[in-house]
Amino acid sequence: MNTKSPTSRVVAIDGPGGSGKSTVAKAVGVALGLDVLDTGAMYRAVTYAVLRDGIDPSDEDAIAALVERTKIIVDDRVLVDGVDATEAIRGPEVTAAVSAVSAHPRVRVIVVGQQRAWIAERSGGVVEGRDIGTVVAPDAMLKVFLDASEEVRARRRQGDELAADREVKVEQLRADMARRDHLDSSRAMSPLRAAVDAVRIDTTDRAVEEVVSEVLALVSEAVEVSGEQ
Repeated sequence: MNTKSPTSRVVAIDGPGGSGKSTVAKAVGVALGLDVLDTGAMYRAVTYAVLRDGIDPSDEDAIAALVERTKIIVDDRVLVDGVDATEAIRGPEVTAAVSAVSAHPRVRVIVVGQQRAWIAERSGGVVEGRDIGTVVAPDAMLKVFLDASEEVRARRRQGDELAADREVKVEQLRADMARRDHLDSSRAMSPLRAAVDAVRIDTTDRAVEEVVSEVLALVSEAVEVSGEQ
C-alpha cells in the first residue's frame, strides 16, 4: 500500500446489534490477512470495569478516570486489567448498562483515541462498531453498514445467548435491542447511523458467506479506485 493515512486502509463495518458485524468482520479479516477490532467489545469492557468497581453508569467523570487507568486488550479474548472478561462482557448486566456508559462524550473521546491508536499501530485493519465510518475512520477506504430485520436480529442474538447457556425469550431480546438502538442512535455524540458514503447491506435473508463475498468484492473495487496495492 502507499503512504496514505492509516485510516484510509480501514474496512469500516457498522450496524446495530445482531446485524452480523462481528461474524462478517472476522471472516473479512481472515480473507484479507488483516487484524480485526471489535470496538463494541471495548465499550463493553469499560462497562464491565464500571460495574466491577461499583461506579454509577451516569458518572461521566468517574468513568473517564477509570478508562484512563484501566488496561483493556481486545483480541481473540478480552482482558480487563489482566482478567479474562470475554464471556462476562456479553452478560445481561453489561448489556443493560453499556449504552449509558458509552454515551458519555469524555469516555468516547478517550476510547476513540485508543481505537485510532490501534489502527495506526497496524496501518489499518477491519474495524467494526457503530461509529467507525462516521467518526473513528471517516476516510476509510470502504464503509459498510449492515442491518437486518428486528426479528432476525433478535433470533441471532438469542442463538448467542443459548450458546452461552443463558435462556432468554426472543420477545425480550427484541425489546432490549430496540431500547439500545434508540439510545445509541439518539445520543448526542457519535450516534449510530450510516455514513453518507457507506454501502448498506441488508443481511436478513442472506448467508454469511454471501455477505462476506460482497464485502470482499467491494474492498477490491475500493483498492482499484484508490490505486493502493
